[in-house]
Amino acid sequence: MSETPVDSSKRTWIITSACAGAVGGVAAAVPFVSTFQPSEKAKAAGAAVEVDISALQPGQKITVEWRGKPVWIVKRTKEQLDELASLDAQLADPDSQRKPAELTPAYARNTWRSIKPEILVAVGICSHLGCSPTDKFVAGAQPSLPSDWKGGFLCPCHGSTFDMAGRVFKNKPAPDNLEVPPHIYLSETKLLIGEDKA
Repeated sequence: MSETPVDSSKRTWIITSACAGAVGGVAAAVPFVSTFQPSEKAKAAGAAVEVDISALQPGQKITVEWRGKPVWIVKRTKEQLDELASLDAQLADPDSQRKPAELTPAYARNTWRSIKPEILVAVGICSHLGCSPTDKFVAGAQPSLPSDWKGGFLCPCHGSTFDMAGRVFKNKPAPDNLEVPPHIYLSETKLLIGEDKA
């Protein structure tokens, strides 16, 4: 039984056609598969954000975005934590009882407004007109701050001040404490912002 010789030019055309078909199939599949990814709109609507806080040192803050809002993660020093309980008489809502369901999850209704005392997770938007407060972590007299300032945040727009737990001081334009978003620890060094159920 003799074999029929294969025309090399036909073989080249067959291989070329098969490769072109494969490339075309991949090109058609990529947009289809990408439709399974969450859109930017879906992410902005509330997709949870995972954050690695392993490099965060005492006295430092990092900012991430969740639902289009800046979320601060602050690692407070021992001195900053020690000052919190002494400020209650100066605060408008020291126990976070105003709008508790909206602004402070049950697990953060404590002096630190946090799950772990040293880590504050708060939305960095003033409750007055939506400005973003600035860090004023250094204690002592400073422009626009009282002489006995213990550290916290200052909203430069209208002068609202917040302590290191995001609690607003009395007689300021901001009506409420800073919002604590839903969050959960996935490990000692990883936070998930936007969800609080395991």
